[in-house]
Amino acid sequence: MNETDSTGHRERMRARLLAGGGDGFHDYELLEYLLGLAIPRRDTKPLAKRLLAEFGSLPVLLAATPLELSRIEGLGESAVAAIKFVEAASLRALRTAALDRPVLSGWQALTDYLHAAMAHRVTEEFRVIFLNNRNVMIRDEAMGQGTINAAPVYPREIIKRALELGAAGVVLVHNHPSGDPQPSRDDIVMTKAVMEAGRHLGLSVHDHVIIGRGGHVSMRAQGLI
Repeated sequence: MNETDSTGHRERMRARLLAGGGDGFHDYELLEYLLGLAIPRRDTKPLAKRLLAEFGSLPVLLAATPLELSRIEGLGESAVAAIKFVEAASLRALRTAALDRPVLSGWQALTDYLHAAMAHRVTEEFRVIFLNNRNVMIRDEAMGQGTINAAPVYPREIIKRALELGAAGVVLVHNHPSGDPQPSRDDIVMTKAVMEAGRHLGLSVHDHVIIGRGGHVSMRAQGLI
């Protein structure tokens, strides 16, 4: 496809999007158009298809690190930044939907955000959602980065941070890169340690949510805490 053909193709794609939204597009077409913004003088369809074949899906691609993306031949810094900007905008929108209302009444919005942020990571991450006395999120912080099967986290650090923020409650969250969100024995033991430490200080642990590619598990819903 020469430059003139490529320009005309993108104009037609833009017209389709503006007229009917994104539902009528394949994932590779959405990615193709995005890459075209960063690489304007090139047919980006082959690159888009190669990226999806390499990473397996659009969500996994968006969650890839800049280093992982930069290893793909033909994907320069501008294109990598464009992909990460789309991920950042998507997560910001989902996070905003979970703010300014009690977490327990907006549980679906919170888990949608957490799934988008964590389900496709290749290493384990531990996050804490800090809540005020109305159970509204006041801070969402990563407190442990790890390997493919562990992220170190210490109950005393969670309690210390909660006190610094004046939090009344927390929701603990981590992902299982294996894809299976079922809690391990270590997950249960650590959660109970946080609950016990927080109990003496009036800090409630509302739940511990484990995120996997296919969904999530609430330890409270399973009767584990």
